[in-house]
Amino acid sequence: MEIIEKKGWSPYLAGALSGVLSILSVWIAGKYFGASTTFVRSAGMIEKMIGPERIAKMSYFIKEVPQIDWQWMFVVGILIGSLISSATSGTFLWKGVPDMWEERFGPSKLKRGIVAFLGGVIAMFGARLADG
Repeated sequence: MEIIEKKGWSPYLAGALSGVLSILSVWIAGKYFGASTTFVRSAGMIEKMIGPERIAKMSYFIKEVPQIDWQWMFVVGILIGSLISSATSGTFLWKGVPDMWEERFGPSKLKRGIVAFLGGVIAMFGARLADG
């Protein structure tokens, strides 16, 4: 039986293409791409559905109206593009606990989820603190 090695995209090529995309984004549209603002706007859109009177009073959402814009679509494109990339390279794998995590910390999905959530909160806090 022959074992076929699955090979993903070159990180150098992907990094170079991301850099070119970033330059073109600033040059053509005059905007930097990012993701942290999109999560804040998404939370604002959800809150707008639940309590629109509260969102109207928040100073952040007065200057940044929570709406679907090019940056929100960029984040959706990241999700779709990464799924297409992993599917076409044959590396797509749905796994709740990666092997490296399981070797070090055990097979608990709850523990992995809590740590991933807290890591995301810290990263998002830092990104928003830097106004990014």
